[in-house]
Formats: sequence, C-alpha cells, structure tokens
Amino acid sequence: MATVNNATATNSADLYAKVGGSAASAGATEGSTTQEMENRFLTLLMAQIKNQDPLNPLDNAQVTTQLAQLNTVNGIERLNGTLSQLLSGYNEAQAMQAAGMIGKNVTVAGNNLPLVSSQAVGGIQLASPADHVMLTIKDSSGKVVQTEELGAREAGTFYFGWDGKDADGKVLADGSYTFGVEATANGKKVEAAAMQIGTVSAVVRNTNGFLLDLGAMGNVAFKDVQQIL
Repeated sequence: MATVNNATATNSADLYAKVGGSAASAGATEGSTTQEMENRFLTLLMAQIKNQDPLNPLDNAQVTTQLAQLNTVNGIERLNGTLSQLLSGYNEAQAMQAAGMIGKNVTVAGNNLPLVSSQAVGGIQLASPADHVMLTIKDSSGKVVQTEELGAREAGTFYFGWDGKDADGKVLADGSYTFGVEATANGKKVEAAAMQIGTVSAVVRNTNGFLLDLGAMGNVAFKDVQQIL
C-alpha cells in the first residue's frame, strides 16, 4: 500500500531548486553518459586503426559494423528513456482514472450478494444463450435460502434483484449472502459466471498497480473491473 508523507520546504525557491535541480541533474547525467560512451568507442576505434596490421588492415565492412553497433547501443539507450517517460505518463493517467472511480458501482467476478435495506443486486455472465438459468442464494452459513428460475437469457451479462425474502416469503435480516448460478441450453450446460456489484469507496496503490476498495467485498484490481454502472 502506498503511503504519502508530507514534505515541507523552507521556501518556494528551495522547492523549485530541488525539483529543477534533480531534473537537470538527471538529464545531464544521461547526456554525459552517452557522450562518454561515444568518445570511448571512437578512441578505441582510432587506436585500433593506428595499430592495425599493415598486412591485414581493417576493411570497410568491419568499421561499418562497429559503428552500427555503437548506433544500436545509443538507440537502445534513447528507447529506454522514451519508454520510461511513456510509463510514467501512463501511471499518472491511470491514477487519475482510478480516482474518478470513487463513489461509482462496478461489476467484478465474484458471488458476494450483500443485502442492505432488503435490497440486493447481482450479475450473471453467460458464455452463450441459455434456455434456463437457475439462481441459488445462500446465507453466511451456507444454507440455501432462495432459489429462482430466471428463464431464457441471451449471451452476455445481465443483472437481477433480490428483495431479501426466503423461499417461504419471510423477510431475512440484512447481511452477507452469496449466490450461485446454473444455466443450460437444450439440456446441455452453459458456462455461467457470477458477477458481484460493489461501490468503490477508495483507491489503493501497490507495487502491481491500483486496487479498488469495495468495502466489505475487499479490494479488487483496477484491471479486473468488468463494467462501470
């Protein structure tokens, strides 16, 4: 989890010097390193030419090959620098996008079905059309409290609502419930996945990227969000 610490500068000039100085130093270091490498290569090449065997001198192909190797190394150095800049920009863009998710409802893989004020909503994803979709809801102890036939459905994701009542029509207490789904078409099983819906309460950054805090549902990776509702 990322931790942000407050940093205090003596004045704006000091802060500017720190930021500007670091950037200039980094750029100067990169430039000087490349220049030093080129100078070293040319020095070695000239020494090789001066001390070559007169009976077996370097041909143009050898010199061209060595120059091409230098250009390749320099190109890789520049490419690495460009990729670093692109990655930094991507991380900043992802941070802004993740922050904009706070307060929104998202759909992710999972079978949690929290009941709040006798209302719960879940999702089901079908790999292909189904003639019959059977929904089963269980309480926190694993006991089946409700089953419902949802009928024929097309391929894709659809949503269902539950009023918190069991099979006998009794209103159940709010809390944590789970659900399962089975689907068939012409008597054959259809691949069906449970999709849970949660509200993003915070964004957490770790070494692998950004995680969305869905409260009681836990943290999910930003990349795992299937749909924003």
